[in-house]
Amino acid sequence: MTTKKRSENGIDRRPISITAVVDCVGALATGTLQGNLYFYDTNKAGGSTGFGTEQLRTRVKAGDQLLWGVLALECEAYLAIDGIEIDHALVEPERKVYPGTDVAYWIGTVKKDAVGEIAYQLKFKVGSRDEAITTGTLSPSLVG
Repeated sequence: MTTKKRSENGIDRRPISITAVVDCVGALATGTLQGNLYFYDTNKAGGSTGFGTEQLRTRVKAGDQLLWGVLALECEAYLAIDGIEIDHALVEPERKVYPGTDVAYWIGTVKKDAVGEIAYQLKFKVGSRDEAITTGTLSPSLVG
C-alpha cells in the first residue's frame, strides 16, 4: 500500500507508515510493553519526533493516510495489532489483510487537522497470551 496521494498544493505524498517494534520476550516476561516497545514512522521530514521510543509523535494533516504495522524482535514470536484506541473524530482505523496472505495491517485517514497532541493506544496480541497487552501511560500520539 504505497500509493501516492496528491495534496492540496499539488505535491505527491505517500501514506505515513507507523511501525511498532516489540520485544515479545520482554513483554511476555513483564506483562507490559513499557521498555519493550519502539515506534518509528516515515514522516521524519514532515516533523515527526520520538523515533525509537514509546512516545512517537507523528506529525499529520487532514487527508493523510496512516498505515500501522508491527515487527517482532524475535522472528519466531507471534505478534499482531489487536486494536487501536483513538478519537474516531480524528481517525477511524480499520484492520485489513494483504491479499492472498494472513498478514494484517491497520489503515486510517486523518479526517481533520489535529489540534495539539492526540494520544492513542495500541493493543497487541503477543505469543500465546490470551489477553491483549495495551500501551500504557507512555503512548504514541498524532500531532497537528
